Parts: sequence; C-alpha cells; structure tokens
Amino acid sequence: MQLTFLLIWLLACAEQDARQKQISNWLTFGAFAVFVVCVLFKGQTWLGSSAAEGGWALLLALAFTLPGYALGRLGAGDVKLLAALALASDSLHLLGTFIGAGLASVVWLLIRQRAWPHMSQRLTQRYRQLGPETSNKQPFAPFLLVGFILVANWIH
Repeated sequence: MQLTFLLIWLLACAEQDARQKQISNWLTFGAFAVFVVCVLFKGQTWLGSSAAEGGWALLLALAFTLPGYALGRLGAGDVKLLAALALASDSLHLLGTFIGAGLASVVWLLIRQRAWPHMSQRLTQRYRQLGPETSNKQPFAPFLLVGFILVANWIH
C-alpha cells in the first residue's frame, strides 16, 4: 500500500513537471510533511526503514541535488521531491531512483529526435516540455518516476 501511494505521488509530480516544467509546492511540501510526521511519530520511514536511514537518505538527496540546483541544472521542485522521497524510503531507493533517472534521461535525449514524430499528437501537445524543440534542460520528475519504478521492481 505504501509503495502504491509513493508511485501515485511520483506519477502526479511527473505529470505536472512534464506539462508545466514545475512541480506544485502542494505536492512536494505536502508529501514532505506527511513523511516527516511518519518518521517522527512512527520512528521509521514510509516504506519501513529506520528513521536514521531516512535521515541519511535525506542528507544524500541534498548532497546530490543542491549542487545541481545551484548550477541551474535542477529546479527547486526536483530538490524538494527527492528530499521527500528520501524521507519516505531509504538511501538504496534514493540512489537507485537517481541513477535510473539519469540513465532514462540520457536515453530520452538520445532517442527523442527520432521518437517524437511517431508519437500521437495528443501526447506531443500534452507533454510539449519533453519535445526535441525544447532546451536540453528537460523536466526531471518524469525520469525520477522511471528510476523509482525500476528500483522498486528490482528491490521488491
């Protein structure tokens, strides 16, 4: 059940980021608040890891994302999303998600020029931010969703 909730939350974040190139604070801060309460009151993360593991995952998330944010490679929504994901899971989920997202992003950058014309017009209009005519700074949350799905399938 907890994993399903995380997937739905990440799907909502990815959908919004792919369409608008930003993620609502309601989604990121709201989830962060829920996961902080979970850690504080249950003594474990949303997925059942120890609170200490969630804390280490949060430090890792900030170490990975804050430099990217400072360099303009990641948006604030991506930083908040990964911080919330860290408190919801553990460092293994976080690292796997981040690595999977990086790989998925590179693959998409390599194939989007050829794949985009073959996609339905409804999809290309809805997810314009992922198209080849946009800058190389892609929305990152859709790739984080792919990374999380990959790591969740690998771990569970």
